[in-house]
Amino acid sequence: MKLISMGLLAGVLAAAAGALVARRRYVVVTVEGTSMAPTLHDGDRVLVRRRRIGQVARGDVVVLEPPSGPRLDADGTRWNIKRAVALPGDPVPPDVDGAAERVPAGALVVYGDNPHSVDSRQRGFFPADRLLGVALRRLGGAAL
Repeated sequence: MKLISMGLLAGVLAAAAGALVARRRYVVVTVEGTSMAPTLHDGDRVLVRRRRIGQVARGDVVVLEPPSGPRLDADGTRWNIKRAVALPGDPVPPDVDGAAERVPAGALVVYGDNPHSVDSRQRGFFPADRLLGVALRRLGGAAL
């Protein structure tokens, strides 16, 4: 009996450790709004892998906090889901206001797939230190 109990305990502990590691690497975020339509829709849930700016590629769908300034919600915590179009050192796209010719270190340029999205075209550079990660796939759907 003790052998079965010890094996069961080891299995439970291994599962708990695996869940903890997964939680530190992955997050599920619910899309609110239409800025990423037609790729993502309001209410879609996406699996996000935590990443730093050096692990992001142009074209990745990223999840980040909005830059400083007016927030759209009462508590100031709202994730933005946008597409990375320019990374540190890249040329600044012509439709982004800014005196810089290149995206500065610690910043990125992001656009929503919906042309009516509020993104870097209106808000300028998004701070890389507010990056949560890269959206991998829509839950119940295909990779992004």
